[in-house]
Amino acid sequence: MLKAKPEILQSGLQESFLIRAFGHEAFFAPYHYHPEYELTYIVHGKGKRYVGNRLDDFSDGDFVLIGPNQPHCWKLDQPDIKASAVVIQFTHDFLGADFFDKPEFANINALLKESQAGLSFLHPKMMTKYILRLRKSEGVERVLHFLDLLNELCRQKYETIDIGALENNADSQNDSNRINVVMAYIVENFKNDISLDDVANVANLTPNAFCKYFKKLTRKTFVEMLVQYRMNFAVQQLLHTDDTISAIALASGFNDMSYFYKTFRGKMGMSPLAYRKQFME
Repeated sequence: MLKAKPEILQSGLQESFLIRAFGHEAFFAPYHYHPEYELTYIVHGKGKRYVGNRLDDFSDGDFVLIGPNQPHCWKLDQPDIKASAVVIQFTHDFLGADFFDKPEFANINALLKESQAGLSFLHPKMMTKYILRLRKSEGVERVLHFLDLLNELCRQKYETIDIGALENNADSQNDSNRINVVMAYIVENFKNDISLDDVANVANLTPNAFCKYFKKLTRKTFVEMLVQYRMNFAVQQLLHTDDTISAIALASGFNDMSYFYKTFRGKMGMSPLAYRKQFME
């Protein structure tokens, strides 16, 4: 059974933060989390991006900042196609415990706090020169270029990926770890049959205790969250494939076609076919 596990990052003795280039093998990483911030720039690739409770498409130029312990992964639509990314990982205190608390860094500090929900930057092409410059530099120059990058990100437009993360009601690190494991299970299995007993077992709780726990931390029931993932996937398939409605429903985890149509109409205000047609006109 797949579970989200903490990723342990090892920086070199001469590095205060990590910057690495990855090939397509990085896109096979499981849904995971770690205590570092992460900036991910997709050089080339197309697929699905999972951050917290959100499922979105990604393509060339996707640029995202993710806060500590926010579960995430990128999955390619076609695993055999070449893909690449640049990833920067750093801790809040990589330049000292109180560095970003200085008044001169108020904007960066605010950006880092908001990144707990995940931030997707809307004009990533403007940032490529900063990434290239950062990769070519070293020593003090690299640190200065990184601060320049963070400062520029404060000026860029972005959207919050998983707004629910800003309202997380976890009372402890154990709660955070447990909900991450649960969300990892949902992300990896929402296309399949998942029972309440299955997911409660993942959380090591009774079904009744799990329902209360899950609602407290996510403000959604388990079924609502499961349907959200399935609906998001179905909508993306409607817009980006020519598959039949029934094939999309089944691929998204809806085995009951009447339930799929009823749910889709309730969420989107129209049938799946009408939704697809409005984007084809």
